[in-house]
Formats: sequence, structure tokens, C-alpha cells
Amino acid sequence: MASLLPPKIPSISFSSSTAAPRRIPRRQLVRAKIREISMPALSSTMTEGKIVSWIKSEGDHVSKGESVVVIESDKADMDVESFHGGILAAILVSDGQTAPIGAPIGLLVETEDEIAEARAKAAAQSSPIAEPGKVVANSAPPTASPPQAEAISPATAGSNSNIVPFTKMQAAVSRNMVESLTVPVFRVSYSISTDALDALYEKVKLKGVTMTVLLAKAAAMALVQHPVVNAACKDGNSFVYNTRINISVAVALEGGLITPVLQDADKLDLYLLSKKWKQLLKKTRAKQLQPHEYNSGTFALSNLGMFGVDIFDAILPPGQGAIMAVGASKPTVIADKDGFFSVKNTMLVNVTADHRIIYGADLAAFLQTFSKIIENPESLTM
Repeated sequence: MASLLPPKIPSISFSSSTAAPRRIPRRQLVRAKIREISMPALSSTMTEGKIVSWIKSEGDHVSKGESVVVIESDKADMDVESFHGGILAAILVSDGQTAPIGAPIGLLVETEDEIAEARAKAAAQSSPIAEPGKVVANSAPPTASPPQAEAISPATAGSNSNIVPFTKMQAAVSRNMVESLTVPVFRVSYSISTDALDALYEKVKLKGVTMTVLLAKAAAMALVQHPVVNAACKDGNSFVYNTRINISVAVALEGGLITPVLQDADKLDLYLLSKKWKQLLKKTRAKQLQPHEYNSGTFALSNLGMFGVDIFDAILPPGQGAIMAVGASKPTVIADKDGFFSVKNTMLVNVTADHRIIYGADLAAFLQTFSKIIENPESLTM
């Protein structure tokens, strides 16, 4: 749950009809408090939010910490809690509409007697309730986010083309990909025999363990021995050795992409890690991931092996040092050192890394360790 942290609380003051017993300025005698419910920042890349639905209706009582609205960020849909108790007097941004971060989306009052005052202020769009400098959501009609994948206007290039605006998630992916282009990267590929891993998978899949979880666990174990591959350069002048190994795993969604994070993947046993992954996938599909569940990764994994892809390049996520792209395991003819041929299942992994902090020898050593774990996978279940 996200909390609607309170901005400086604006108040409406009235003059008293009788003299106060003490010399207190009349404007401090407050009879009504109208609090703003503001659009919260649910991720570091979020600039505006869309109201999916209001859980509470106008006139409903709200308890402190109670969910009042569902907001769509650029990553997920989240229930948002009220920081104060009171009555939801007015909704400023309706279902399906958007508002910038920090803008008021609703008004909360303490008593029923204050509802009319709040609604009058909400109706007077030219009369801001917020303190000077703050944006009032109703000062201009919010723009409704268009339905996903719905063409809304013809392109000027030709009558057979349509312009489809990005969804919030697609816009976030676009910004991240452009940001990635500023990082000097290099790639190293490695061929790994998977016969032993395939045999282990046949055993553990009966307990719900997926190949992706096996790969994430193997990567985490290899990163323990090669911490520089788990490091990150965020300012261009230094790099950070991350104390935790959190594996971001790319998951495709309709109209977007998100990377749920398996936190402390090196410390959890395979079955607990698998349980965590199932929970993350369930929340991902329901668009209910919390920010720390998708923005805390230190190393990324993208697996397209299930689609039969041999090899591909993965784009480095901002704020991370490396991402591993995993292809399909396929029968391959291999010659040993004595010249004898045999057929083994092999997969190609391709790692993209930030060359400012990770060098070729670092990545080669990491891949050697990763390969040994995959080819002798007994340690994955320990």
C-alpha cells in the first residue's frame, strides 16, 4: 500500500462573532479543515498518475490508513491509503483521468458540516484550495488516458496509418531504453551444456520450480564470487558495490514490460525462491507490485529460451551493471579434446555489461563460474 503523505495542510478560516478571551489573531480560529488528497509518486520515473477507480465515494467516511483510491503508475496499479481520517467531500479527478504528481485529486473534511464548503471550493475551479504555487487538479479538465492499443487518430503520413499513444508503462520503458543508450556497454557470449540442468529441472518442476528460477539462483550464486558484476555506476564518477544480490527478471505484459525482483536470491533456497517468484508473478499480472518489488534489482535476467530463441542482445536497465540474456537449450554436436563427437544440449547466454565498471576479464570469469554451476547444478538445491 502507498500512503498519501500529507502536504502542508491548507485550512479555511472564519472570523469569530465574539471577542476571544485572549489576544489571538482571528485568522487562527479555524472552524473547518479541508485537506487535499494528492497524487502520490509511486515510482521514481512516474510524472503523473491515472485514477483507475475510487474505492470510496463522495460522502463516505474514511479512516486513517484506509484505501481510498486505485492509481495506475507507469509500473503497476496500487491501492493508495489516506494519511488522515475524515469524510471524502469531493473527488477532483474522476476514474480514467490523470493528474500530475502532487496535484490534488480529492478533498477530505473532518465533519459533515464542512462538506458543502469543500464542494463549493471544488466547484470553483478558478478559486484554488491549495496553497500558492500548487496545482489544482480541476483548474483544467484532466485528460483521460486512451485505452490501450486503441487507435485514436489517423497519421498524417497516410490514410492507412494510425497514431497510437504510449500507455504509461510503454512510456516508462521508452524513457529507460533511451537512458540506456548513454551507457557504454559491451557483450560477451558463452555456450553452456545444459544436460545436467535439464535433468534437475525434470525433478524440481514437479514441485513448481521453473527454469527461470533455476537460472536466477545460478546467477545469484555466481555473483557472490564476482561482486563487481553486481555493482552499478549511477553518477559516471564512481560505482557502488551492492551488498544485496537482487535479480530482476524481465516479464512481458500486454502492452509493456516489467522486471519483478527476486531479492536476496543468493540467500534463499531454491524452493523458497520459487515460492517468492510465484507470488511476484501473481502480483505482476494483477498490476499490484509495490515499488520495491520492481525497482530494487542489482542484476537483470531475460529468458527467451521458451520461445526457441538461440541468442539475443538485452538492453541494460538503468542503474544496473549487467543483464544476462538466455537462449534456448538445443541439441548440439560437440567435439571433445580428443576429436570425438557427441551430441549435447547447450544454450547460449549473452551478457550486456556497463564497461565503465565491468571489464572483459570480469565478465568472462563470471560466465565461467555461472557455467560450472549450470553444468554441475547439485549446489542449486542445497
